[in-house]
Amino acid sequence: MPEFNEWDSFYVIVGGAAGALIGLQFVVMTLIAERPPLRAAEAGGAFGTPTIVHFSAVLLLAALLRAPWHAITFAAALWGIIGFSGVAYVLIVARRMRKQTAYRPDLEDWLFHVLAPLGAYAMLGASAFAAFSHAREALFGLGGSTLFLLFIGIHNAWDSVAYLVFVSRPKLDAEQDKSSGKKKR
Repeated sequence: MPEFNEWDSFYVIVGGAAGALIGLQFVVMTLIAERPPLRAAEAGGAFGTPTIVHFSAVLLLAALLRAPWHAITFAAALWGIIGFSGVAYVLIVARRMRKQTAYRPDLEDWLFHVLAPLGAYAMLGASAFAAFSHAREALFGLGGSTLFLLFIGIHNAWDSVAYLVFVSRPKLDAEQDKSSGKKKR
């Protein structure tokens, strides 16, 4: 299908970025594994895992769109399934955010962990339906939602790392110093 050919470079770049960022997330998790913050596992399901899911969705979509499709029908059905699965997953994330007690989410957290991904996945699902009658426009919706998920993942990964380094780590260090009787110099 000629419309897919015009998007080749876009999905090579976006897919490569998503793959690299997944790797970086694993590096960060490895580095903090030695001294994890309290209740990190509880918060991970609400804040860390969704970031990997969004990056993985972008990587999957990039691979899906690089396949040599002869028509948009099957590809659109697959990206529609990804979109609607993403919507369901974001609702699970919202529930996890409400239930976890390790961190009190603020407005920015709700925006970037629930509302923005919900919009991106909904746009992905809607573009799949539009693909059957407006293929060119649907591919722009697909590209926009893919890029949006990548940027959401970047924001959330940075936010998590910044929280762990600048907020959680100093608290953990202070608690350990207090319990061992050490004084800071």
